[in-house]
Amino acid sequence: MKIKILTLFPEMYNILSESVIGKALKQGAFEVEIFNIRDFSKDKHKRCDDAPFGGGTGMVMTPQPLYDAITAVDPNHTALRIYLSPKGKVLNQEKVVKLSKLSEIVLINGSYEGVDERIINLCVDEEISIGDYILTSGDLASLVLTNAVARYIPKVLGSESSTEEESFSEGLLEYPHFTRPQEFMGLAVPEILLSGNHAKIKEWREGESIKITKERRPELIKNDKQK
Repeated sequence: MKIKILTLFPEMYNILSESVIGKALKQGAFEVEIFNIRDFSKDKHKRCDDAPFGGGTGMVMTPQPLYDAITAVDPNHTALRIYLSPKGKVLNQEKVVKLSKLSEIVLINGSYEGVDERIINLCVDEEISIGDYILTSGDLASLVLTNAVARYIPKVLGSESSTEEESFSEGLLEYPHFTRPQEFMGLAVPEILLSGNHAKIKEWREGESIKITKERRPELIKNDKQK
């Protein structure tokens, strides 16, 4: 899979070289290309923003640099083009899995007050949000999406089973995890996890997942029943 990212702040993506994702990139499990939108600006000062028509606070990203950047990195529109925006549909695990099966996506990151609406009309296939709050740019959202999607790309985590029992995979939050020592600060590991009875352990974990989901995200239970 190839992920192409358009941004005004390419340095923010240095974090992708770290941890499991960085290792997977070095091994060629998937590709990420970062493009600086300013490189496509025809303004002599490489400006990519201007005041909004109709007045108002802040600046809006101008269409020319973005349009040229998008058409340069995806000339035949073979990739899914995603604009990270608080107006988009909220990213969830189901969407993450679907995106991970694509061969190429382009992530378009706005800044300031956003992008000229004509770019969305002309170039964008989907708008995606990572939550009901506002960020200074789409880049943190883009990093979240990239990380989430990468985990479902074969060979990134090293084990295909690593994503099977985590939160949201079955529409529930994940059960609690414990490791050594057996007792810490007066708190002991549940006895069932020490029993060696895998059927009982599985049953306990499923029960804990349901209990935690009902307590913290009851709407997930309701949504699952409505499917």
